[in-house]
Amino acid sequence: MANFDKEFSKSARSGSLRQNLSGELAYFSFMPTPLPPDPPVEIDERTLSLLIEANRRVAFLDASSDKIPNLNLFLSMYIRKEALVSSQIEGTQCTLDDVLNPELQENANIDVGEVINYIRATDFAIDRLERLPLCMRLLKETHAILLKGVRGSDKTPGKFRTSQNWIGGQGSALKNARYIPPNIEDMKDALNQLEKFMNSNCGLDPLVQAALIHYQFETIHPFLDGNGRIGRLLIALFLIQKKIISKPILYISCFLKINRVEYYDRLGEVRRSGSYEQWIAFFLQMILETANDAIESVSELETLHKKNIALIETIPPRSRDNALALFEYVEAKAIIDTTKTASALGLSYNTAAKTIERLRALGILSPSSKSGKASLYSYTEYLDILRRGTE
Repeated sequence: MANFDKEFSKSARSGSLRQNLSGELAYFSFMPTPLPPDPPVEIDERTLSLLIEANRRVAFLDASSDKIPNLNLFLSMYIRKEALVSSQIEGTQCTLDDVLNPELQENANIDVGEVINYIRATDFAIDRLERLPLCMRLLKETHAILLKGVRGSDKTPGKFRTSQNWIGGQGSALKNARYIPPNIEDMKDALNQLEKFMNSNCGLDPLVQAALIHYQFETIHPFLDGNGRIGRLLIALFLIQKKIISKPILYISCFLKINRVEYYDRLGEVRRSGSYEQWIAFFLQMILETANDAIESVSELETLHKKNIALIETIPPRSRDNALALFEYVEAKAIIDTTKTASALGLSYNTAAKTIERLRALGILSPSSKSGKASLYSYTEYLDILRRGTE
């Protein structure tokens, strides 16, 4: 019988253990209690202070992001960063420069492919949320895009598992698993209950509700692969649905990459002791720090944009329009090559090259490494802001 059962109390607040099979094949899986917790969550003075401040900073972030010129371009770049870091947590080995390489289609490898899929899955889910409430169908459709054609594509993309899974170190098995999620019957029931809770007016603050939803999803672990990435994306989707944020600008992966061990310990503590409160406090701290980091980045990017627009205004008028068009393109791409830039802007190769040189002379662009036959140019200051937390 698995050692997993020795790590868990019999507290019914967060769930209980269910024996599966018998004899030498017997093992215990965790059967989570439906949300909201019973007895209800108690918010102490420290957690209440965190909750108030986290809500305040998230609201400020959402409002301040409207000041960003070309907001949709920034959000696209921000999603790429989140996709990268969220994939790095799962072991993907690539950098922001790899994802932004203009020769990406020609040079994409399996690691970059996983990040591209995450971007596509995020875009799909946010768009789908406009027509469909947050539900298991939406999560399954998103999961299908996440795992299409990359590692995990043999793990039934877009479908909940039909076999028992477990969590442990490399090479672990049921008998020595660190955690064993619900069996199939319990999983189906838990997912139905979670879907109801996601769309309920339970009276809890939405940030507290988001904390509970994320915990419960990771505890159910309904997919054979990709649970972590879908679970992290679920937070942003829920907050958009609850209108806490109006755009996908709050992502937690950079915080979790740094605090990964504590994150897993906190989730595990809920299952062991039924202490949702300590997890909620951790989650709120995570949201607060994430919002503050994003606010700082938004402010730096706004300042950088204004500085470089002022520099471009010093260019002679007859060349200025091309320079402004190139700058907008650079803000969308961050790393460019001359041939693709010329094509995208409808310029001749020589005109594009001269305009790139103008921005390079102003210190906006810097020569980067070659990719194949193409010489690359980077919007270095922009990349330095975005790279934080990705290396």
